[in-house]
Amino acid sequence: MTAHEDRYGLSLSTSSHEAASAYREGVDLMLAGWTGTAEALERAIAADPDFALPHIARARVHAFYQQGDLARQKAARARELTAKRGTERERSHVETLALAIEGRLPEAIASTLKHVESWPRDAVVLSLPLGAFGLFAFSGMPDHDRARHELCERVAQHYGEDWWFLTMYGWAMTENGDVARGRTVTERGFDLRRQNAHAAHAVLHAMFEDGSIEAADRLVDAWTPSYDRAGILHGHIRWHQALGALEHGDAARALAIYADVLQPSATQAPPLNVVTDGASLLWRLSAYGHTVPEALWLEADATAQRLFPKSSLPFADVHMALFAAATQNQEALAARLAAIEQRLGDGKLPAGPVVPAICRALAAFAHEDYASCVRTLAPVLGEVVRIGGSHAQRELIEDTYIVALMRSGELPRARALLDARLHRRPSLRDTRWQAATV
Repeated sequence: MTAHEDRYGLSLSTSSHEAASAYREGVDLMLAGWTGTAEALERAIAADPDFALPHIARARVHAFYQQGDLARQKAARARELTAKRGTERERSHVETLALAIEGRLPEAIASTLKHVESWPRDAVVLSLPLGAFGLFAFSGMPDHDRARHELCERVAQHYGEDWWFLTMYGWAMTENGDVARGRTVTERGFDLRRQNAHAAHAVLHAMFEDGSIEAADRLVDAWTPSYDRAGILHGHIRWHQALGALEHGDAARALAIYADVLQPSATQAPPLNVVTDGASLLWRLSAYGHTVPEALWLEADATAQRLFPKSSLPFADVHMALFAAATQNQEALAARLAAIEQRLGDGKLPAGPVVPAICRALAAFAHEDYASCVRTLAPVLGEVVRIGGSHAQRELIEDTYIVALMRSGELPRARALLDARLHRRPSLRDTRWQAATV
């Protein structure tokens, strides 16, 4: 029997009090999206270099920041260590995280679900499928919102009033359409630990879905001073605030937020957020009729091309298509589309034909061929969910479609979509657009 346990009562294969304590701290910081995670895990590794779990947790943090070589090295080391000195639970834990780090999504999902059946309180493994950028979201499955919610329902009895679980459970409810309950549950978790960026983020999603734009703005203003700019979600939380500014038609404020935390020269976010938050905000500004300086697009595009030079996650590819379309870079778009089509033909694109269709529709929109944009998007709108991300992020595609309908004179179709959205939640922007369709 080991002398130490994690915060969820699971045994740890280390005799070092310092290693166990630093590992517990590092895991909590990681689950909260807080700064200091890497440092705490490095302390755990230094205190007991043969303790596998901090190595694999550190590998996961490397993976967040697209440091693939370092992530794979630490994952390999963790596998070696658990083979020598690890419990059955730790071996399964390490293997599951390693599969996710290696991008082997189907195997990682299967391993996660099997692991959670045996050890439902292993929060680090349970966290893998739950986020907007998690295994479920990026699996290509059309029902990942429901899958997350159902997984949380299955294990809820094992967590009670745990701050991390309530955060993720509430967010899963919100994304699956149970917004009122989702907000309540998320706020409960947030109240238990305010130093939790994932909770602040999940509350902002609920506020986006229920139209509480002013409350969201106040939350960001009041909460972000306590959150370091190097925090993994700092820029993205301000991105939510920029969306709120656009609800009011305040392009100047949205651009100021972009310059402060999202612009490549200012951001400290992980690569996927750098590309997706920047591209989507600039695209929304332009699509909503505001002027975006060309220099902003060119700077952000140069950074994106460096970070994602090749076709990868569909969610990244779609945002790279935004850059190619907005900068009229036909060569870059053609090369990415060819790679996407090749993957689709080889059966290696689980998200399916929706990915190239979105890319083509965005290019048509940028060329002001709105009728073509509408024709390309209309058959696949119901499949956009397959690219992953959150409702708030994916709504960009529907917004593009609505604007294309209005600009191509298809006002009744635009009004029908807007009526449906306004029935779901209040929106100042949608109300303005609705008036323009009469």
